[in-house]
Amino acid sequence: MQELRFAVRNTIPIFFTYLFIGIAFGMLMSDAGYGVLLSTASGLFIFAGSMQIVMVPMMISGASLPSLALMTFFINARHIFYGIGFIEQFRRMGWRRPYMILTLTDETYSVLCSVQYEKGLDKDRAAFLIAMLDHLYWVFGCFLGACAGQYLQFDLRGIDFSATAFFLVVVINQWRQYRSKLPFLTAAVCATGFYLLLGKEQFLIPSLITCLAALILLKKPIEAKEAYRDE
Repeated sequence: MQELRFAVRNTIPIFFTYLFIGIAFGMLMSDAGYGVLLSTASGLFIFAGSMQIVMVPMMISGASLPSLALMTFFINARHIFYGIGFIEQFRRMGWRRPYMILTLTDETYSVLCSVQYEKGLDKDRAAFLIAMLDHLYWVFGCFLGACAGQYLQFDLRGIDFSATAFFLVVVINQWRQYRSKLPFLTAAVCATGFYLLLGKEQFLIPSLITCLAALILLKKPIEAKEAYRDE
């Protein structure tokens, strides 16, 4: 119970974020003609946050499964780097390891990186409960949004902007939290350059690939900058 209370206290801000973004996704799914079960299952098994919102218009337009898979990979490729710092911790968590990998979102990663564990706390159990609660918050939001879309009448114009707002909050937080501005500047240059070259319909995947490659090359300078700040 001590670990559960600790996890709840540290995930309350994420509850409100996931609740409202999840509701937006569920309502978009309902507006697109998909039922409550599919919306809830998407939150449970896909758990891709902003990608789920991006996925709705792609599904409506008839995008192929490989296109959806490729887009999901590039949008969430940053999670690969998130996991590197937790390899040893997840490895010792046994049967919970696959679930920790699945649920390592931006927000869960942020909490696990910054959380100060109390004395006498089972750290692995607390981390697992943090990840599980975040997951449940998201599924609950998707379910509520799908129900609202099915049984209540709303004007949904502009609700898809919730994904944009969500990304803006994440970007601002990253800018303020990290000393090195290279990731932000790299992403801005890649996105702007390919947008001007290819247009809004074609720029996303090339800019993601280029940005990923550039950040791999810039990994050492970024880490050096962060290490200097820690010292």
